[in-house]
Amino acid sequence: MEIMLAKTAGFCPGVKRAVESVYGNIGKEKMYTYGPIIHNKIVTGDLEEKGVKAIGNLSEAEEGSTIVIRSHGVPPEVYEEIESKGFKYIDLSCGYVKKIHNIVRDNYNEGRNIIIVGNPVHPEVVGINGYSNNTAIIIEKPEDVKTLKPGEKYSLVVQTTFNTGLFEEISAAIPKETDIKIFNTICSATAERQREAVEIAKKADCMIVLGDKNSSNTQKLYHISEKICKNTFLFEKIQTKQLKCLNKNGKIGVTAGASTPPGIIEEAIKTMSDENKTFEEMLNDTPLSLRSGKVVKGTVISVTDKGEVFVNLGFKYEGIIERNEFSDDADVNPAEVVKEGDEIEVYIKRVNDNDGIVELSKKYCNKAKVYDSLKEAFDNKSVVTGKVLNVVKGGLMVNILGGRVFVPSSQVSNRFVEDLTKFVGQELDFNIIECTDKPKRRIVAGRRELVTKQIEERRQQLFESLEVGSRVEGTVSRIVEFGAFVDLGGVDGLIHISEMSWGRVKKVSDILSKGDKVVVTILDVNKEKGKISLSLKDINANPWNTAAEKYAVGNIVTGKVVRMVSFGAFVELEEGIDGLVYISQIAFKHVEKPEDELEVGQEITAKVTELDLDNKKISLSIKAAIDRNAKAAEEAPAETEAPAEE
Repeated sequence: MEIMLAKTAGFCPGVKRAVESVYGNIGKEKMYTYGPIIHNKIVTGDLEEKGVKAIGNLSEAEEGSTIVIRSHGVPPEVYEEIESKGFKYIDLSCGYVKKIHNIVRDNYNEGRNIIIVGNPVHPEVVGINGYSNNTAIIIEKPEDVKTLKPGEKYSLVVQTTFNTGLFEEISAAIPKETDIKIFNTICSATAERQREAVEIAKKADCMIVLGDKNSSNTQKLYHISEKICKNTFLFEKIQTKQLKCLNKNGKIGVTAGASTPPGIIEEAIKTMSDENKTFEEMLNDTPLSLRSGKVVKGTVISVTDKGEVFVNLGFKYEGIIERNEFSDDADVNPAEVVKEGDEIEVYIKRVNDNDGIVELSKKYCNKAKVYDSLKEAFDNKSVVTGKVLNVVKGGLMVNILGGRVFVPSSQVSNRFVEDLTKFVGQELDFNIIECTDKPKRRIVAGRRELVTKQIEERRQQLFESLEVGSRVEGTVSRIVEFGAFVDLGGVDGLIHISEMSWGRVKKVSDILSKGDKVVVTILDVNKEKGKISLSLKDINANPWNTAAEKYAVGNIVTGKVVRMVSFGAFVELEEGIDGLVYISQIAFKHVEKPEDELEVGQEITAKVTELDLDNKKISLSIKAAIDRNAKAAEEAPAETEAPAEE
């Protein structure tokens, strides 16, 4: 007996993904499948025994449970009902089906009439129709196209598991003058499975189709095979008694529907085969060998709303790139990078079996190329640009040239940075400071040297551009007892406390705070020592500009005593100008100490006796402002009147 096993037999990628997901979530949460997860009683029966029940109405589900949307997909209103009733859901709609939903929705919104080629009661077709507000024309055979009206605009899609030959007949029957867009949305796996069934049936003496009798695509395989090979049988599973119909010396062709579990196919092959070749070896005997760790090319089938990318890897293989496997940059939207039909390179992460969805990664497919580019940057000491992805223990993770590179916290800047989160999302320049390949690849980047160099360059440029007397803007970076340091854009200058106001300043913090924006005047630039002296005073408001007139010798002025010294008292005439009253000029009598005659805060009147504008000094005399004779008369005792004569 020669057994010819179809390479495409069994679970299609969408079904495999759905079944694996449900089994993987058993025990984690209470689940219901919205309709049978697949059209296979063996699988659905096993799931029900494990507590996963298929329901046809959400009223059958317990509150707070999770609803599994099967690969056939559902209409939009089902999603709305699930959310309105507070259920969580796992969407396992097939990528091909999602693609049809998008086509129907877009064309319906353009005002075109939707035609669906398929079984009107099949759950996939019901779901597709929902995206046309349930207005689609559903046809199953060529004569149904007679219902199309001239002058109307149509868009046609087809059930993913529909008979490819019949679809071609229906397409050919549509009048050429019809305004119609035809989308062949039959799943590539389905089309290949049907094509392969035809080829095997032509060579076989007996054809066996494995699968559930209620499975649409299994039925199609049976009818396709039966037309070519009269000895075609449909079995849900092979039993010894069924082998009596087989010619042990003939050629036996075997295929299976998309919802037929691998175990059933394996059991059938082992039961029928006298060969030593195992089921796994037969399935692996394909033109394209997919193995974990390989980089291969594929064609984008679709991109889902969640950012999953379905990729056709050729022949019977389909793979999926989860969003977190598309790029190291979480902000990248796959839909904006790739589209249906694009050819891309992908890295194979895992292959469970040849009929399942292959787990892919795009972000790792160019790992070797990325390493080579980073190694070249390291060897050439090149500056590279990277985007900060997130904060990790000990530093930052950065996307540089498409690879994830670690940046230690000590290398983030030229000084300690307490809060690294402020760098997340920024694009910065880096040096590759470590790049090793053995025993495993280790790449480390840093920017401390770059930052130091940039600051030094800015310092030099700033020192060259600063001119004494110019006014510049800066930010107060540090407060000290004797003044404040101001960042002028990479270089700090000092405002001495004496240069903060024309008036008297007791504490720097009374005038400035760290972080204040200030406009200062450049007083001095010392390039050799790297020092810059600044002033916060407004030159135009210098009170000494008008002192010659206001405080000319001989003028009588008023002021407030602000400070006592052994040789006299300082009097504030206005903010920024003080005068000195020597102790000998306080009163006409001898004064031991200024405090004997005056007190701080006292208002006095004095005469200007000396004005030194160059040294900004003014001498005052309280005595000179007083008429001495008037003062003497004021201080003399009053005369006593003589008593009146009696």
